[in-house]
Amino acid sequence: MRFVLAIVSFVAAALLIGLGIAQKTILAAPDEITASTSVTTDAPVTVLSGEALNAYPRSQFVQISGSDENFVAYGRTSDVIAWIGDASYNTVSYDAETAALESELTSGTEDEVPNPADSDLWLASYTDQSSMTINVPEGFSLLVVSDGVKPAPSEVSITWPVDNSTPWANTFVVAGGILLVIGLVLLFWAVAHIRKSRGPRRKSPQKMPKLPRQPRYKPIKAKKKELDANAKGRRAINPRVAIVPVVLVTALALGGCSADFWAGREPVAAPTATSDPVADAEAAAQLDPPAVTEQQAKRIVADLVSVAAEADTGMNDDLIKTRLAGPALDLRLSNYAARRADSSIAAVEGIPEGDITLTLPQVTENSWPRAVLAVIEDKATAEDGKQVPPMAVMLIQDDPRSNYKAQYVIRMEPGAVIEGVAPASVGAGRLQLDSKFLVVEPQLVGADYGDILMVDSDSTSYGLFEAEGDSLRTEVGEAFKESRKSGLSATSSLSFERAESKGPVVALSTNDSSALVTVDVNEDEIVKVVEAGAVANATPAVKALTGKATSAKGFKATYGYQLLFLVPSVDTGGKIVLLGYTQGLVAASELP
Repeated sequence: MRFVLAIVSFVAAALLIGLGIAQKTILAAPDEITASTSVTTDAPVTVLSGEALNAYPRSQFVQISGSDENFVAYGRTSDVIAWIGDASYNTVSYDAETAALESELTSGTEDEVPNPADSDLWLASYTDQSSMTINVPEGFSLLVVSDGVKPAPSEVSITWPVDNSTPWANTFVVAGGILLVIGLVLLFWAVAHIRKSRGPRRKSPQKMPKLPRQPRYKPIKAKKKELDANAKGRRAINPRVAIVPVVLVTALALGGCSADFWAGREPVAAPTATSDPVADAEAAAQLDPPAVTEQQAKRIVADLVSVAAEADTGMNDDLIKTRLAGPALDLRLSNYAARRADSSIAAVEGIPEGDITLTLPQVTENSWPRAVLAVIEDKATAEDGKQVPPMAVMLIQDDPRSNYKAQYVIRMEPGAVIEGVAPASVGAGRLQLDSKFLVVEPQLVGADYGDILMVDSDSTSYGLFEAEGDSLRTEVGEAFKESRKSGLSATSSLSFERAESKGPVVALSTNDSSALVTVDVNEDEIVKVVEAGAVANATPAVKALTGKATSAKGFKATYGYQLLFLVPSVDTGGKIVLLGYTQGLVAASELP
C-alpha cells in the first residue's frame, strides 16, 4: 500500500509541476495588446481620445507614421478641442467589440491650423518622434498634426502592456514539490518496512522439543496518570508529540514564500488613513479644473524669464511682446526706447530666475481669458545684506491659440506673504469685477488707491487701505509730489493728474473668500511754462523719449503703477493691504 501511495504522489507531483511550468511557457498569454487604424481624410489634425488611450490600464505606446514630419502633444480634451477651433479633425476611438481603433471625421470650416509646437496648453509634446511611451489620464487627449497645413499622419497604433502573470503556476509548482517530497517519504518508508520484516520465513524440517512453559506474568494495572509520569525511553513518546516537528518544519518551509507568491493574493500594505475615494471623486467632479498644472506653470514661467532676459539685454520690442502685455509691456517698451536714445538710462528691473514659491491658477472648464498668479523667489541680496523680496507675475491667456503673457510684473513688499490660498492642483475662482463680497469692488480698488496717492489722508478712501508697510506712498505719494513742486522754478508750474488705466483687473479668491487683486494706476506729471520766453527742462528719461531737452511749452510724463492687493471679504473685514508694486515711466510727450 505504501508503494501505491508513493506512486500516486509522484504522478500528481509530475502533473502539477508540469502544469505550472506550462502556464509560464507554452500556455502563457501575450504581454501586450496592439490596435491600429489608417486615417484616409485630408484633415490637418487627428485626436486620439482619452477613452481610446485608456481602453486598457497602464501606459500607452503610441506609434505615428505616414507623414514626413509630425507633432504630438496631449492636454485636457476640452483644451485640445478648443485649440482646434473651426478646423476639420479626425477622432480616433476604440471599439471594444472588434478590439480595433476607428477614425471618424468632424468637418469644419478651416482646412489648416497654426503650428501647435509652442502652445502653453500642452502638458507634454513630442516633435518629429514616430513613437513614444506616455501615460495619459482620463479626460485628456492626444493631438497629432503634421505641420498644421498638410494632412495629419495617416497611420496610428496604440500598444498597451497587459498583465499576463500566472499566479497559479507558482502554486502548482510548490504543491507538486510538496507531493514529490511526500512520495519520497512514502517510498523510503516502504523500503524500510520490507528490510525490517526480512522477507518470508521458511518452516524448519524437524520439530524441536517444546520448552517448558514459564509462569505467566500478570502486570499490576496502574492509573494512566502514573504511567505518563513514570514513562521513560523512546517507547514513552506520545504520538501527538511526534507530529509537532513535522508541522513546525512545514510551517517554516511555507513561511519562506511571501503572500503575493500565492494565487489570488495581493501584497498586503500597512493600513494608512485615507479619505473616502468615492466622496473625493464626487467632490472633484463638481469642481472646474485649474487653468494649468503646476508643471505647466513652471514651464511657462521659465520661458517668460528667458524671453525677458534676452529682450531686456537686446532691447528687442518684438521678442518681449511674445511674453508680456498690458502694463508690464508698456513699462518695458518705454524703457527700451529711452535706453536706445540714452545708454546711461538704467534698464528696467529684470524677472528673477528662481524657484516658484506660489502657483495660483484660475479654475475654468472651457472659457477664456484665463489667469495664473505666480510668485518667483529672488536669490539676489540687497545693499543692506537682506534677501531681495520675491516677484509676482500675473499671467493671462486671451484665447486657446494664444500663449500666456505677463500683464503684471510686481516686486513684493519686504515682509509681504501670500497665505491662505488653495494649492495649484485646486486653483482659485476668478471673481467678478463688481463683486459685492469684498470690502471694495475689484474694479474700484485702483481708483480708490490712486486717490490716496494724490491727496493722502484727504481721500475718502484713506481708511480702507493699510498705511503701515506701504512704501509706495512714501515714494510717490502726496509728500513726494509737494517736494517736486517746491523744487520747480517760478517760470514753470507742476501738476499731477489721474491718467487712464488700461490694464485688466484680475481678482483671484482666497480660502477665506478674500481676493488677490492686480490693477494698474497711471498718473500724468505735467510741467507747463508759465512765463513768456522761459523753457522747461526735461528729465533724462523724458528727454530720451521726446528727443527734446527743453521746451517752451512743457512736458507731460505718464507714470504707471502695477499693484497687487489683498482685499478682505466682507465677512473677514479689515483693511486692504498693498502686497507689492512696480512703477516707472511709461510715456512722455511735449505739450501741444
